[in-house]
Amino acid sequence: MPEMPEVQGLVDFLAERAVGLGVTTAMVANIAALKTYDPPIEALRGAHVTAATRHGKFIDLSMDAANAPLHLIFHLAKAGWLRWYEKLPSTVIRPGKTPIALRVGFDDGSGLDLTEAGTKKSLAVYVVRDPQGVPGVARLGPDPLDAAFTRDVFAALLEGRRTQIKGVLRDQSIIAGVGNAYSDEILHAAKMSPYALAANLDPGERTRLYEAMRSTLTDAVAQASGRPPADLKDAKRRGMAVHGRRGEACPVCGDKVRSVFFADNSLEYCPTCQTGGKLLADRRLSRLLK
Repeated sequence: MPEMPEVQGLVDFLAERAVGLGVTTAMVANIAALKTYDPPIEALRGAHVTAATRHGKFIDLSMDAANAPLHLIFHLAKAGWLRWYEKLPSTVIRPGKTPIALRVGFDDGSGLDLTEAGTKKSLAVYVVRDPQGVPGVARLGPDPLDAAFTRDVFAALLEGRRTQIKGVLRDQSIIAGVGNAYSDEILHAAKMSPYALAANLDPGERTRLYEAMRSTLTDAVAQASGRPPADLKDAKRRGMAVHGRRGEACPVCGDKVRSVFFADNSLEYCPTCQTGGKLLADRRLSRLLK
């Protein structure tokens, strides 16, 4: 799933390439992806892109339309991606027979497709007058790279939460933009078990986790900056210390990276760095194996 760093990379690319262009085509190929109906998708035609911004893992293209400002907002979900074309393909899109969910063409001949692999479709597209009209945006927690997101703010979010810290980091209503991959990376950098309870962290552990989160995400955003969409996925994989590296050597201590599997994903961790050498049982609510 694209997370904050990759989404920010896409936003930076779109800010450089799409801002100022007029929309000539806006077509939904997967009608289930479109979550709004007023304004209609057709209202984007003739509008000009004025800005590209990010809300958590949502991408927001602001449009200066004829009647009122509009926002094309999309969330790439688990298997979605953005393809950019300097010359938009002229091939006919056949709804239901293509991985393309949305196609947008611009007045210089360029354009983009939002695509989604697999059969479980979760990619979401919204056309709204106000970003807060998107439920997922409206309930987002603070952005962890915002200057206002201080150690004290972070500590207050953890206070009293009898929840595993891995889940807290992934909860978009608590902290915006962090998903499965970067929560693994943050916890590894903080030398902390993913099963540690948020409420039980002492002040030193909270500070260590806060600093690991800020540094991990800052470095990842810097790596994504300036890359075209086609390069972002590989850059993300190359930057991972433990996520997606089951069986490989931890780059810090050399121990073998381990996995815990769930129904639709997994987490990766280093036993030596994070759990005192103990292995985590392979079920969601398990405690450390004795």
